[in-house]
Amino acid sequence: MLLTFKRLKASKTLRLYLMLTSHELLGFMSPNLAMEIITYAFESDKPLYRTVLHGVAEARKVRPVFLERQPRSQRHTTMLATLARPSLEPITANLVRTWLLKKYKGMLVDFLDSLGITHNEGVVDDLPAAMEDAKLKTAIDLLLSKYPAEVVSVYLNAFNDMNEVNWPNLKGMLESDPRLQLRG
Repeated sequence: MLLTFKRLKASKTLRLYLMLTSHELLGFMSPNLAMEIITYAFESDKPLYRTVLHGVAEARKVRPVFLERQPRSQRHTTMLATLARPSLEPITANLVRTWLLKKYKGMLVDFLDSLGITHNEGVVDDLPAAMEDAKLKTAIDLLLSKYPAEVVSVYLNAFNDMNEVNWPNLKGMLESDPRLQLRG
């Protein structure tokens, strides 16, 4: 079943059953944050940027050099529009995950520490199957006091989508807490 972003966004009931994947997150986040992510890869992680560029070029059926010759702002806009497609989910997930792990490692560490989860610089081997509501709320409040709300929302959505363990209470907080809503 294919859904457009507008239809998905408009249907709160439908959102209760779906977690946002990375390509959907990219479509829902503000254009400024999406541009920050691709710019971060361009400036700080050339191998990742090249991988993303090649994936986008392949999806658009052009050679990478075609994109490389475009002015950077135009190229990045084209790349972001393409990365919001479901077929590029693996590439988009890698981009978002790497951006979070490298640029916002402190946020990941703060979240996991406040939950009492053992980790290695924000990377977890085994997540608990469930998390107490009070502990989770305290951890989210901590993140929101230290980091931009939109970045926290992207992280928490990615955290819940990219891990094998999904916490229903985190999903509920993402859907009901207005501070965690992506407004695109």
